[in-house]
Amino acid sequence: MKISRIFKTIFMLDFLGGLRIALREFFKPKKTINYPFEKGKISPRFRGEHALRRYPDGEERCIACKLCEAVCPAQAITIESSERADGSRKTTRYDIDMMKCIYCGLCEESCPVDAIVQGPNFEFSTETREELYYNKEKLLDNGDRWENILAANIKADKPYR
Repeated sequence: MKISRIFKTIFMLDFLGGLRIALREFFKPKKTINYPFEKGKISPRFRGEHALRRYPDGEERCIACKLCEAVCPAQAITIESSERADGSRKTTRYDIDMMKCIYCGLCEESCPVDAIVQGPNFEFSTETREELYYNKEKLLDNGDRWENILAANIKADKPYR
């Protein structure tokens, strides 16, 4: 008899504690956002859509070292290169199969010149599978579109690299 009374008292205290938390949260400002019209803050380390960056003079950064292709665990990256007149290499083909990509960020970490990066764009759904095969032109377009944000993210992440 006394045990059931103790359980009822404990239950009532738990109930009142929960009610107090609910009432306190009810009067605080809401944490939800109206998603398509309001966007939340994205971390500088967020791994979204891939992009190839250029130097400020317009030359593409990729030196065709193929480290990103070698380190990719999903084997989603394909690179072909040719030699320039001055002896340096340039990429003639840089393809990423986004259906294979697991967004691990190893390609970005292995790049010695920060050519391949994963940008802030997470809204890149498509209607066909073919649109998820990114070629060099598409990746360079992404880099041109997001360059300001990409440079700021790399600068913010520099102390942790």
